[in-house]
Amino acid sequence: MTASDITTPLAKEEIAAVARRLATATTKGDLLRMLAEEAGRYTLADLQVIGGRLFMEVAGLPEPYRSRVRPFFCEQLFGAHHRLLLMYRSGAFRQVGEPIRDRETFEKFCAMIPEGCFTWDEHAERTPFHYAPQHRLFYYLMAAFTMFVLDSPGHPVGMPFPGGFAVEDRNGTFYCLIRDREKEVFFSICNFCPAKQSEENAPVKNAANPFR
Repeated sequence: MTASDITTPLAKEEIAAVARRLATATTKGDLLRMLAEEAGRYTLADLQVIGGRLFMEVAGLPEPYRSRVRPFFCEQLFGAHHRLLLMYRSGAFRQVGEPIRDRETFEKFCAMIPEGCFTWDEHAERTPFHYAPQHRLFYYLMAAFTMFVLDSPGHPVGMPFPGGFAVEDRNGTFYCLIRDREKEVFFSICNFCPAKQSEENAPVKNAANPFR
C-alpha cells in the first residue's frame, strides 16, 4: 500500500494485516518504527478528515466542558502523531530496546483493532466527512504509541471528565475515573490503558469519549 492508496477504504483483512504486523513487535523500538511507517501512509487529506470528525464530535458536547476538553482530544490524536513522527525521524526508535509492557494486553489490543475499525456510530447528518475504516485505524495507531511505547494513559493526563475529575499522574502512576467503566465496549482503548482505576466512587454522567 502506498501513501496515495490510503484514501481508498481499506478492507477488514487489510487492517487485520496491519494489526498482525504490529503484534510481532517485541520491543518498544520495533513498535515505534512500525507505527511511524503506518502513520506515514496518511495524507494531508486523511488528517483533515480525521480532524473534521473530531471537531464535529466535540462540537456536540455542552459548554463549558466542550472548550475544556477539546485541547485534550486534539493532543490525544495530533499531539501523539507529531511526537511519534518526531521520535521516528530523530532515530529514537533505535534506542528504545525495552520490551513492550504487559505483552498479553498488547496482543489483545492488536487483536481488537480489525473489529474496532468497523464499529462506530456514524451519522452522516452530523459528520459529513468520508470517514473510512483507516481513519479509525489512525486512532488505534496513536493509542498504541501512547499506551505501549510511552506507557502513558490513552487519554492525556489532565483530561477532564464531567463532575470535576481528570486523568491524573501521581508520581508516575496514572489514575483515571473511567478506566474500568467501559469494559462492555470491546473497542474502547480504556480496556487496554496502563492507568489504574481512580478510587473515587462518584458516578460520571455523560462522560465524553467520542472515540473511546
